[in-house]
Amino acid sequence: MKLAYAAQMREMDRRTIEEWGLPGAVLMENAGRAVVSVCEELLQHLPPGPVMVVAGKGNNGGDGFVVARWLRSAGREVEVCLLPRLDELTGDAAINARFAERLRVPIHEEATRAVLAERLARAALIVDGVLGTGISGEVRGSAREAIEAMNAAAAPVVAIDIASGVDADTGAILGDAVRAHSTVTFALAKVGMYQHPGRERCGEIIIAPICMPAELTDAPGLRTHLTTGADAAAMLPPRAPSMHKGDAGRLLVIAGSVGMTGAAALSALAAGRAGAGLVYIACPESLNDILEVKCTEALTRPMPETDERSLALAGEEPIAEFAKQVDAVVVGPGLSQHPETQELVRRLARRIERPMLLDADGLNAFAGRADDLRERPAPTVLTPHPGEFARLSGHEVAQSQADRPSAARELAAGIGCIVLLKGAGTVIADPGGEAWINPTGSSGLASGGSGDVLSGMIGAFLAGGSGALHAAVAGAYYHGLAAEVAGADGVRGLVPPKLLEVLPGVFPED
Repeated sequence: MKLAYAAQMREMDRRTIEEWGLPGAVLMENAGRAVVSVCEELLQHLPPGPVMVVAGKGNNGGDGFVVARWLRSAGREVEVCLLPRLDELTGDAAINARFAERLRVPIHEEATRAVLAERLARAALIVDGVLGTGISGEVRGSAREAIEAMNAAAAPVVAIDIASGVDADTGAILGDAVRAHSTVTFALAKVGMYQHPGRERCGEIIIAPICMPAELTDAPGLRTHLTTGADAAAMLPPRAPSMHKGDAGRLLVIAGSVGMTGAAALSALAAGRAGAGLVYIACPESLNDILEVKCTEALTRPMPETDERSLALAGEEPIAEFAKQVDAVVVGPGLSQHPETQELVRRLARRIERPMLLDADGLNAFAGRADDLRERPAPTVLTPHPGEFARLSGHEVAQSQADRPSAARELAAGIGCIVLLKGAGTVIADPGGEAWINPTGSSGLASGGSGDVLSGMIGAFLAGGSGALHAAVAGAYYHGLAAEVAGADGVRGLVPPKLLEVLPGVFPED
């Protein structure tokens, strides 16, 4: 599903009006009617009381007046708390305000903090029409007071287009933002609505068509997507009824060091549960017996080790040779940052001509030298958390977290890899500028080892024949879905083995 940035949405509005000849007043009417439908549904489950529309000066406020007059026409008790004066409104907003006035909708002009508190205390439902998607900078003045008043009220809030105070591009909170029960957004959802902390403020997101041409809403220039279940299912490797374990893909997991066998095991076990036909673990030789017990489903390949029981450079040739027999490789879970092991990772990345996923210490081997990844001879997926991303990109964590899709795109384009930036609202970007935002998951994934499960899943999809971008997007989606299923009875204490337990059941039937 495509998402839009604020500037892209404004351009679609302009073209709809100027090139397609659909008046802005019609778009406003359609938007308001969509909000009314959501309000009517909610009101069936709320105690009696008026609907309070809080309206600002712009088109968002104009949408609010459409809502008010349709509710009034349906016999609902409705009032408008207008932040400016009526005579300050212009264009379509002014037309709809005058219409609402003629229908005798009570309008409280220049609504003060006291007026807002008084009127909203009576409300059964509040409609947020204060600020739209075009704001920048911290919210101040009457708009800030209105946001605070809506958040202090007991009634649920339906936001028009976006919760006021949320940055439509980044999801940042611009000083303060409405805590909406529902957000009715128009034509396309906005990128910032699926990035935290804005995602939490928007509540349930309802996308309403308002008669924009499909030529605009499905344009190739809209390159940010929200992964849906149908998208993820289409990205999985196909599985024919007659397939055997070799057809399902052979995956090599290069992982483990002393104290970190769990990471190697979780990655390998996840790969099997995600459909890989054969999973091999290249591990330090002294840890082989442990992993044989922990991973009876996988095949181990003991390799030379350092004095600190991590993989040694002497393992380069045997690992590189064995990699020729598999379909994809995962490098990094629990490897350690031993200098010799890190050099081994860099050499293997240059030599192995198979799709490769780099995670954890596989990524740390390229801290400050991410440009070396341009030399990779095959598709590469990187799965950094924000700290690892900062070490790869050279940017501060706060800088990349402020606009995660843009940061992921920049790194992907710079080094020619698929970048999966972990975190709530995981972002996957490819070197060509496409970006996908993942909507699944829960705070239960804030547990050591969850990332190792994700690495194994993506590795399985790579081995099974999915392209690097599709493997990463589908991996993030089903990893998050497994967390939702596993945490259905509570997310506290959701440990990775529970993810492994539910994992086979989250995939669609072939």
